[in-house]
This record gives sequence, structure tokens and C-alpha cells, in this order.
Amino acid sequence: MNVEIFDRTVALDASRVSASEAEIRAQVEEYAAGERREFDLSVDLPEDFAGEVTAAMQNIPYGETRTYGEIAASLDTAPVAVGRACGANPVPLVVPCHRVVGADSLGGYSAGDGVAFKRRLLELEGAVPNRE
Repeated sequence: MNVEIFDRTVALDASRVSASEAEIRAQVEEYAAGERREFDLSVDLPEDFAGEVTAAMQNIPYGETRTYGEIAASLDTAPVAVGRACGANPVPLVVPCHRVVGADSLGGYSAGDGVAFKRRLLELEGAVPNRE
């Protein structure tokens, strides 16, 4: 399914979320309006490395960021592997991969229009690190 946020379209794999599309859209709208800090949606995590990264991303609080390196260290892997798993996130926004940044840059972002959208989401949360 596609959701609209900040004049951008974000693809979400609704089959991974145990809620109706209407509920997912409603929560995304609340998030965009600054009325929601956490999604109250159960996500079916993959049972592999990507699932481990997804679980780590779910634990990053609203308004905070973690680096690819910090997540990699917690999972005993390489930052580039974490970046790949973030880029494959099937439910961006719901699982906040935008909160994962590089040590000296924002890193990449596969949703919306890329890094500009990532910056906009971090600005909404008051979490833009001093990185380009």
C-alpha cells in the first residue's frame, strides 16, 4: 500500500502489519501532524538478520537517532550490513529506519524522495543531527 506524507508517497508492505490499511493510514496521519510519537501497530519481523536490525530500529525512541555503527556494534556485524537491512525495510515510518544515520552524514533513505525526506522526518521529531 502507499501512504502520503508531506507530499511524498511512501510504499508500505501492509501484509507485514497486523492492522487494516485504514488504521495504518490514520496512524501515519497522526504522526505527520505531530500527534503520534509511536505507531501502535504490530509488525511481522523477518526471522533473519534483517529482522534483528528491524527490531533494533523499533527500539529507537522518537526524537533520537542511532548510527549504523552503533546498531552494528550491538548486533556484532558491520555498519554496511545494517545499512543494507535499513534500505530493505518493508515498512518505513512504522519501523523508523529514518532514525538510523551515518557517523558523519545522514546516510541514505529508500522512502519518499530519499535523504531530503529523511531530514524532514527527523526535523518533525526534533532529531536532526549536525550532519549533511
